[in-house]
Amino acid sequence: MAQFGRLLTAMVTPFNDQLEIDYKRTEQLIDHLLANGSDGLVVSGTTGESPTLTKTEKLELFRHVVSYVNGRCPVIAGTGSNDTASSIECTKAAEETGVDAIMLVAPYYSRTSQEGLYQHFKAVAEATNLPVMLYNVPGRTAVNMTAQTTLRLAELPNVVCIKEASGNLSQIATIIEHAPEGFEVYSGDDGLTLPILAVGGVGLVSVASHVVGSELADMIHAYFEKDNQRAASLHRKLLPVMEGLFAYPSPTPTKVALEKIGVPVGGVRLPLVELNEQERDFVFSLFK
Repeated sequence: MAQFGRLLTAMVTPFNDQLEIDYKRTEQLIDHLLANGSDGLVVSGTTGESPTLTKTEKLELFRHVVSYVNGRCPVIAGTGSNDTASSIECTKAAEETGVDAIMLVAPYYSRTSQEGLYQHFKAVAEATNLPVMLYNVPGRTAVNMTAQTTLRLAELPNVVCIKEASGNLSQIATIIEHAPEGFEVYSGDDGLTLPILAVGGVGLVSVASHVVGSELADMIHAYFEKDNQRAASLHRKLLPVMEGLFAYPSPTPTKVALEKIGVPVGGVRLPLVELNEQERDFVFSLFK
């Protein structure tokens, strides 16, 4: 089904030289992504440096992206945080910007229980009419949402999919096997896309699609056309890029890579720092 498309890009947030959101660069990036295989955009997720964006900045970014996209693709707004009340407030405000759905990351730092995860997501989902994409990424949040908790949440009427970045294929397969009809699983890890598709995933929320979007779209298309040999070959070819973009704290390498291919998006905000010359050379080497 893939109601939001097979290949979604977790979009970086372009900045100017003063590290303010650069809306002209944002438009150029959107055009680049849509011309190179992206079916949808996730705005102000982790790759968008959401922890460093104010609520005002997020909402203005949502409005601008929705207006510029003008119906060309779904726009999914990252509105989750580790504070349930703030997540609800941001989600309600985002709904008024015209976004098509929201993405809610598992609450980080607090290291809550599975029941706490369930109640957090349930409270936010019940506060909006928008479709909800859950986001499980224990490597960043310090808590893994189990298959059982995900399946409980999947019973809520507007919880429609999950971006799964646990790296646990058994967990992901269990979710897919027991999910209610219409609930979809996206890979949240570029390098695990094919294995997740093989157990029933519908697509990918990608970082690498910023720079190898057309190739990733070809890989996914080949898989669904049952050309497994071509899909596997493309996966192996793309693996150095998919892994290389996480050799240093993301999204810094991705922003450098975009500069390399002629789509400048500026620097990163603290606590992220720019790559040194040796690190930049490594990123550049991925595209020789």
